[in-house]
Amino acid sequence: MQTIKVYFVDFWDDFDPKKNFFTKLLSDKYNIVIDSISPDYIFYSCFSFNIYKYPNAIKIYFTGENDVPDFNLADYALGFHYIDFEDRYLRFPLYLLDHYAWNYLDTLGTKLVSIDLANRKFCNFVYSNKKNADPIRDKFFFELSKYKKVDAGGRLYNNVGGPVKDKCAFLSDYKFTIAFENSSVNGYTTEKVVEPMLVNSIPIYWGNKLIGRDFNSSSMLVVEDENDFGRVIDEIKYLDENDDAYLAKLRKSWFVRKEEKEYWTNLLMSFFDNIFTQSLSTAKRCPEMGFVKNMQKENKRIACLKRNYLWGKFWGILDRVK
Repeated sequence: MQTIKVYFVDFWDDFDPKKNFFTKLLSDKYNIVIDSISPDYIFYSCFSFNIYKYPNAIKIYFTGENDVPDFNLADYALGFHYIDFEDRYLRFPLYLLDHYAWNYLDTLGTKLVSIDLANRKFCNFVYSNKKNADPIRDKFFFELSKYKKVDAGGRLYNNVGGPVKDKCAFLSDYKFTIAFENSSVNGYTTEKVVEPMLVNSIPIYWGNKLIGRDFNSSSMLVVEDENDFGRVIDEIKYLDENDDAYLAKLRKSWFVRKEEKEYWTNLLMSFFDNIFTQSLSTAKRCPEMGFVKNMQKENKRIACLKRNYLWGKFWGILDRVK
C-alpha cells in the first residue's frame, strides 16, 4: 500500500481528523498517516484559516457550503457547482457524506413501500436557521399551513412542544417533509433532501434547479419559485387525500442512476488516485510565482484579520459573561 501523509483543518466543530469520511474511504487503498506537522496533503474547508500554516502541502479543498472554491489557493477541490476545471475539481455534494447518505445509498435505491405509510401524519418542517435562509422557505411553510397544520419540530416556529432530539425519527412519522435549501444555487444539494428519503417521507423540495441530474424529480415535489406554490400545494392536497396516488409516487425511485454508490465511489477514487499517484512536485497545481503570489499574500493577510476579529468577539463575550 502506498503511504499518504495527510491532515485536515478548518472543518466543522465535531470533525475528527483521524476518523472521517475521507480517511475511511482512502484507507481501503492507501496507508493513511495522520500528520499534523508536515503532511504532504492537507484537506481543508471553510470554517477557519489554519490552511495558511501549511504552505508546502498539496491543498485539497472540500466545501459543504454554497461557496466556489478558490483555485488560487487550492490545488484541488470538491464542491457543489458544476465546474469543468481540468483534473483539479470534482463535484461531490455534501449529502453524500457518511453521516448523511453514503452508508444508505444502496438501500435508498431499493425502496420498500407498505400501505400503512399512507396513514402517517401530514407534513413536517424542521429548521432552526432563519437569518441566513431564503425567505421563500418560511413563506411556503405558512402557505401550506393554511391547508393543514404543518408540524414544526425545529427551533424555528416550533409548535410540537420543543425541538425534536432525533430528526430522522421525527420525519418518519410524516407523509411529507418540507425540504428547502437555505439558498438556490445550481448543483447545491445538501442533506435536506435525503433525510426524508431515508424514512420514506416525500420531500417538498426547493433549491438546486438541477436536482433532476442526481435525483428522480418525479419522486418528490419540486417547487420552482413562489409562483409555483399553488401548483405544488394542489398536488400535495391530491396525494394527501388519495392513498393510492400517494403510494404510487412513493414507490418511484429516488435516484436517476441504478448504482448510485458505485457511481460516486468510482468518481471519487479516480479523482484521488490521480492526485496521489503523481509525484508531489507534479501534483502541485497552484503557481508559486506571478500575480497569484500577491493574491495569496493578500488572502492570508485578510484571513489573519478575520481570525483576530473573531477571537476579539469571543473574548469580548467572555468578558461580558464575567
